Amino acid sequence: MTATERTALLSNKAPVEQSRREFAFMMVGIWSFTFISSLDGTLVATLLSTIGSSLQSMQLASWIGTSYLLALTASTPLYGRLTNALGRRPSIMFTVILFTVSMVMCGFATSMPQLVIRRALAGIGGSGLTIVTSVLVSDVVPLKSRGLFQGYTNLVFGLGGAIGAPLGGFLGDTIGWRAAFKIQAPILCLGTLLVFLTAREPAYVLSVRQTSLIFKLKRIDYAGTITLTAWLLTFLIGMNYKTTFGREWEDPHVWGYLVASSILLLAFLVIEFKLAVEPIMPVAMLRHRTPLFVAIHNFILSVLSFSTLYNVPLFFTAALLRTSANAGSHLIPNSVAVAIGSFSAGLYMRHTGRYWTFQAIAGTGLIIANLILSTWTAKTPEWVFYLTLMPSGFGFASTLTTSLLALIASVPRDDIPLATGLSYLFRTTGQVLGVSLSAALTQTLLARELRVRIPDKPEVVRRILESTAYIRTLPDDLKKQATESWMKGLHVVFVCQIVIAVCLFLSSLPIEELPLPDTVDNAKSPSSPAGDAEARSNSARRETAGQGARLDE
Repeated sequence: MTATERTALLSNKAPVEQSRREFAFMMVGIWSFTFISSLDGTLVATLLSTIGSSLQSMQLASWIGTSYLLALTASTPLYGRLTNALGRRPSIMFTVILFTVSMVMCGFATSMPQLVIRRALAGIGGSGLTIVTSVLVSDVVPLKSRGLFQGYTNLVFGLGGAIGAPLGGFLGDTIGWRAAFKIQAPILCLGTLLVFLTAREPAYVLSVRQTSLIFKLKRIDYAGTITLTAWLLTFLIGMNYKTTFGREWEDPHVWGYLVASSILLLAFLVIEFKLAVEPIMPVAMLRHRTPLFVAIHNFILSVLSFSTLYNVPLFFTAALLRTSANAGSHLIPNSVAVAIGSFSAGLYMRHTGRYWTFQAIAGTGLIIANLILSTWTAKTPEWVFYLTLMPSGFGFASTLTTSLLALIASVPRDDIPLATGLSYLFRTTGQVLGVSLSAALTQTLLARELRVRIPDKPEVVRRILESTAYIRTLPDDLKKQATESWMKGLHVVFVCQIVIAVCLFLSSLPIEELPLPDTVDNAKSPSSPAGDAEARSNSARRETAGQGARLDE
């Protein structure tokens, strides 16, 4: 069946109501995905040096995280469209199967390029896990209680992060890093079954599903997706040539890729703002204050948090030469604080219907944590190592929860999937740049320090850059030079994070305090001042479709 302007908007098939038991099982399935997503993040972050050393490609180890996040960024906005066009259950089935198969394949990788490609495939699946499950919860939970359920979700997220860090260290020190990918499959399969059997489609999605699959696929902004991916990829490759391979700025590989990335960024913006019929980045939303500053806030927050997540373990494994398990244990307080922060924000919003003040206070925690982080040395007391990241975790989870609720409250209900996709687009872009730019800065400073401290041993410098495990085999004098070089590079990164934390706090101040409805149907009117142009256009199209249907009758 081909959709026309006379296609009826509403089908005769009414949506099936979800029982309390089905809702409970659906949430268990969703939380299993949340658990695995968090577990995977800290597992991989803890095992980066182990995997890089095992595959003799320490210089490329950051691409394990970068490839995943790059694919995550490129595919995230697509799911905002697909969840409406294809439906919730088909979308979740596709994304979980892709994520599960890719994870198992990562466990069998025999080279760094293989692992990077398979992590990219997992990223495409991982983005759907986040978007579709978030939309499923928004379908059935009132906005005033949405923060509380986000708190429950982040409790599970914190549990996954707390388990993932030490588990990754344990696996890396015992049976091997490959098991870290394979053990995720059983939990993912169970969660898929629960969500598929219990999830329900909203009425407006059932109406869209009458149209043909080809018509739905034509609505996707392929040009925007391709240029977004190409922009990030060329930028990362250019920076990789400069930092990892030590090329000069005048090298064609460096400036060529960076110039290409600039052109592609311009092309992406032109497509999104001028050409795309349904852009992957809902630009109409960005013309309003709250969606714009939530997007900026989410971007900066992701840059900061992922820089911290990937560089703190390196401080312990490379600068202090501790085990992966020890490095992972220092991330546990952060994960606990993430759970507490999100749950506290949810409770506060549920009881007060407000969030702006809580968000501002929580943002100061990120500044405090990074101030302390920048003072870390080999002589720092152990209790300081463990407690430093707790204000950061609390602030991260709190502001992430409050900003998401502010964004959802600022758009009409039918546009919640698009708003969610917008939020995660800026989040995942920040994640990519947070990992890649901090890694580039660290590697540049590390290489420079090593060449100054060990000028007559270029082969030793090369091998130190390739593997942190090699440092342990060096004589004491060279070992000291290597660890101090790592310490210097990471210290500069942590100082830069202070500036980013201040910018994050400032970006939260313009976010508006909007009312949080206490029923599912109490949605924001598309005609309200904060409603965007897309919502008004959608309403007009629905009215036309309804008139056409009545004429047919």
